[in-house]
Amino acid sequence: ADKTNLGFIHAFVAAISVIIVSELGDKTFFIAAIMAMRYNRLTVLAGAMLALGLMTCLSVLFGYATTVIPRVYTYYVSTALFAIFGIRMLREGLKMSPDEGQEELEEVQAEIKKKDEELQRTKLLNGPGDVESGPSTTIPQKKWLHFISPIFVQAFTLTFLAEWGDRSQLTTIVLAAREDPYGVAVGGTVGHCLCTGLAVIGGRMIAQKISVRTVTIIGGIVFLAFAFSALFISPDSGF
Repeated sequence: ADKTNLGFIHAFVAAISVIIVSELGDKTFFIAAIMAMRYNRLTVLAGAMLALGLMTCLSVLFGYATTVIPRVYTYYVSTALFAIFGIRMLREGLKMSPDEGQEELEEVQAEIKKKDEELQRTKLLNGPGDVESGPSTTIPQKKWLHFISPIFVQAFTLTFLAEWGDRSQLTTIVLAAREDPYGVAVGGTVGHCLCTGLAVIGGRMIAQKISVRTVTIIGGIVFLAFAFSALFISPDSGF
């Protein structure tokens, strides 16, 4: 039981650490921050978190599927991948200019603006609705569509597509292949909640204050630390 608990805690800490350093200043972070400034924050948060939660669960399943391979192989392959991710992040961070995140922010703003224009065109094509029906039918409709509104769908879609194939998804898959899958799933979800919640609450101010260069360098160090720790932990230790 103690071994199982230790494995869960180790996986949880590893997952929440790498998700935070991967997501702060990432595209999904900017999407949540910018959308929260324009639309209802709760709706944006719900759409983004559903996408990130679903992506985390899928990634854990993909990683857990590799456990059919002997653990000694997946353990050292995942360790090598952590080292590669860490070196790449350090190289990227050292080459970045201090205002590197501004380009990412502008790219996300342009993408959201394009989606807004598409949404407005769709509303114009559908028409204003039946005016004679009165306000009594409009209010229940808004309540019913609060979490399945076009804004919810937009937040979900943009976040899911931005996360697919992202470093944090690959990291979650790698972690699930070597750590306790439940710990990875919970830790990854909590990490995403913290980053997305910070983006939604802080909005543009936090998005502009975050140094993507600093976060990337710290992330590289964290990844290398996990790779280095494998030298002192046996693949058969259970976590």
